[in-house]
Amino acid sequence: MKKIYLDYAATTPTDPEVLTAMEPYFFDKFGNASSLHSYGQEAKKALEDSRQIVAESIGAKPEEVVFTSGGTESDNFALLGVAYALEKKGNHIITSVIEHHAISEPAKFLEKRGFKVTYLPVDKNGMVLCEDLKKAITKETILVSIMHANNEIGTLQPIAALAEIAKAKGVYFHTDAVQTFGHIPINVNEQNVDLLSISSHKFYGPKGVGAIYIRKGTRIETFMRGGDQERSRRASTHNIAGIVGCAKAVQLCQKNMKKEIGFQSALRDRLIKEIPAKIGEVRLNGHPTERLPNNVNFSISYIEGESMLLSLDMLGISVSTGSACTSSSLEPSHVLLAIGLDHATAHGSLRITLGRWTKESDIDYLLDKLPRVVQKLRAMSPLYEPGHSKKSSS
Repeated sequence: MKKIYLDYAATTPTDPEVLTAMEPYFFDKFGNASSLHSYGQEAKKALEDSRQIVAESIGAKPEEVVFTSGGTESDNFALLGVAYALEKKGNHIITSVIEHHAISEPAKFLEKRGFKVTYLPVDKNGMVLCEDLKKAITKETILVSIMHANNEIGTLQPIAALAEIAKAKGVYFHTDAVQTFGHIPINVNEQNVDLLSISSHKFYGPKGVGAIYIRKGTRIETFMRGGDQERSRRASTHNIAGIVGCAKAVQLCQKNMKKEIGFQSALRDRLIKEIPAKIGEVRLNGHPTERLPNNVNFSISYIEGESMLLSLDMLGISVSTGSACTSSSLEPSHVLLAIGLDHATAHGSLRITLGRWTKESDIDYLLDKLPRVVQKLRAMSPLYEPGHSKKSSS
């Protein structure tokens, strides 16, 4: 059976060149970077070379990059680290209603411990408005955290403008760049951010490794305690093989970025045009133009997204109905509810995300199979009749 992977926002396959770069650090170069002997110093050089690569890719200094276990740890580090470092200055944090759970859950954790959190609304396209941020900042605000691009609907936020508002008030700004890093250009200075999170497995690197950018001078409490690794900012023996793989993936992304943006954007726009034309009663979720080059999210009326996902999987097509981290939940996406969809419409969502190995023929196959799947499922739906759709309730 033909198999097509169209869920790159959930995770990406590791690039073969990345695996090749990592392999020596499992066998011949397996030293601990904290050791003083030759094995350790060989590992330490690989660590610092990798740090340089990641830093240069975002316009940062090497000492501003801290390696972590991935995006969730980096996000937790940003929120909890700043909150505990500045709790005597203020106890107010601002984020948005469409953040990944790696942000919203630590925010809720802080609320239980006396911090105040403002969750900014978004417009119908999933965009945070600058005016809303201006109104929300108070004298007690210590951190603003707004994701660079939404993992479900692909909307790109005006990070530079939002960060400038925070900067003018002396407030730190963090962005979760897990969905954008390696896929579109990022420069921490042009975008005014103080903290930025990345995750290797989202850009063709290994799982279990990521990084956080921390601008020099940013006050942040140590998150992982133990040894003095990462300048005493993140204890734990370095995952050298993973870090080397992460850096190699960064190099490949920098090399291929322009070409991949062009190709994936063209496939994305084809899907945005052809799926509604072939199916009908379909809504595009997310901003029509200010969105990730590889992301398409539709709500298809009168059927369940999970039914579509499973039906397509039986045909060899892997997609999702939203974030992979919440795929076991029976509740509709909090992101889709935030942009104004009712429960029934939100339940009928389908996220299609493209990647380095997506081919035009994969899109041909999807465009052939998806309308048939929808037709079959709608035929079984009590809410749908050809030419006359019964009203659904939320």
